[in-house]
Amino acid sequence: MERQFKYDIMPEIKTRWSPRAFSSEKISKEDLNAVLEAASFAPSCFNEQPWRFVVADTEEELSKLRGLLTPANQVWANKAPVLILIVAKIDFDLTGQANFWHMFDTGTAWGFLSLEAERRGLITHGMAGFNRNKSKELYDLTDKYEPIAVIALGKYGDKSDLSEDLQKREKPDVRLELSQLILNKQE
Repeated sequence: MERQFKYDIMPEIKTRWSPRAFSSEKISKEDLNAVLEAASFAPSCFNEQPWRFVVADTEEELSKLRGLLTPANQVWANKAPVLILIVAKIDFDLTGQANFWHMFDTGTAWGFLSLEAERRGLITHGMAGFNRNKSKELYDLTDKYEPIAVIALGKYGDKSDLSEDLQKREKPDVRLELSQLILNKQE
């Protein structure tokens, strides 16, 4: 079943999905910096901008970050030319108090990043399957920072490089109906 759109929304939202067939072809520094800059313009509570990025685009850095991924994610993500560990700062700078919205805001930054990548003809795939504790140690993250996700970024590769099981899953998933997402009834 294909995705269905009832409303006229931006093309990048319609075409964005999370492929696993990555090409190992490098992406330009301009594209990489542009997607990170797009993320930096996401809205946040009190303009705190709690998102931080650990960017791996050299073989040495990629090897470190790949080592944090679960084996199931390593199978396909090891081909991605860029991996990004997204981290959230959990306290407000001004007051030092806990920022309840740090993950919400950081997720918004990831959304902006993924849409700019899509606009540039790149693909992204967010992963929760990584060792969060080990990432804190490896990147010397204090208790003020929470690792949230690892993002694979690159160009679309050859689907036939994936296992048979992953090849079957290599398509956009259908989405829930809008009526299923709205908790209060609307006419």
